[in-house]
Amino acid sequence: MHRVSIQPQWSIRQPGGEELPARVIRLLVDVQEHGSLLAACRKAQVSYRHAWALIRQGEALFGAPLLLMERGKGSLLTPLAEKLVWADRRIAARLSPVLDTLASELEVELRSVLMERPSSLRIHASHGFAVATLHDRLVAAQVPVELKYGGSVEAVAALHDGACELAGFHVPLGEFEARTVAHYAPWLEPASRRLIHVATRRQGLMVAAGNPRKVYEVADLARPGVRFINRQPGSGTRFLLDLLLERAGIAPARIAGYEQGEYTHAAVAAYVASGMADVGFGLEAPARRFKLDFIPLQTERYLLLCDERSLELPHVQQALQIMASDDFRQTVDRISGYAAEGAGRVMTLAEAFPQPAAAAASKRRGASSR
Repeated sequence: MHRVSIQPQWSIRQPGGEELPARVIRLLVDVQEHGSLLAACRKAQVSYRHAWALIRQGEALFGAPLLLMERGKGSLLTPLAEKLVWADRRIAARLSPVLDTLASELEVELRSVLMERPSSLRIHASHGFAVATLHDRLVAAQVPVELKYGGSVEAVAALHDGACELAGFHVPLGEFEARTVAHYAPWLEPASRRLIHVATRRQGLMVAAGNPRKVYEVADLARPGVRFINRQPGSGTRFLLDLLLERAGIAPARIAGYEQGEYTHAAVAAYVASGMADVGFGLEAPARRFKLDFIPLQTERYLLLCDERSLELPHVQQALQIMASDDFRQTVDRISGYAAEGAGRVMTLAEAFPQPAAAAASKRRGASSR
């Protein structure tokens, strides 16, 4: 089975035509991650002399330094170099899910032409790190899989329309569970649908290290001077934020940046890390990756919705076996904010959400009696 990989690449060019070598940016990223140019050289497998030549080439193009060397402190990025690094990470964070989706679609097209096991497991899912881990394990197990990232509503609607076998979405635990289940109710169909537990995960506020703006709760988002970056309309994360704002009595119009949304949690974290916003709302894992502080506000379940009949499909059975494996659970448990206990458990709607399901059944009985 052929695997397609698409990586984002960007460049900076002077008006006269000279271009910054892509390896300069990669080298700066490695310096920030590993703390010194020497360590970055080991990571990139280049000589120290060659690395300095690349740095000098970049400095000549900009007419400004990129690295500062201090004895005993390793290598420090200049403000210009830091902007280049954050730009690279923001581009990757925003585009990677889109490119992963495109790569998955191209794999399916190649298989259809080459007659390589044309039947694929189609997954439409809200972006998350546990479902990405599942995709990686399916590929490693030679299971033909087509993964498409989108909003939670898009995912469950795609299942309803027959466009996929598994749809990934998330539901908060506690007081917002019933409201969220009701939000997805048109696509849940209790009699014929089943839910597969994947993981729990934490959502909250992402802020710069040290929390310089002293943002601790959603009410702080409405303070004058606080710049916010949101998720896109239709995402489950944005819906959860709206519930939190409603509980706090905060009108979205009071928040500077509420209407500006990114399509992934990593893109939100990169936006904050680059200094373009003071706070974002999303998952803990990308906040830690971008060295941000994280204020947890809500724990939620990430679930896969499927038709009951799909549970007998060989590819779905393989997905269930992977989720129930120690390897999958231990890998997901290592992701900040995630816990994979119970991964792979299949439930009815009533088993997954006893109180919302009972309330919905009571409402239906009341309507039928009238």
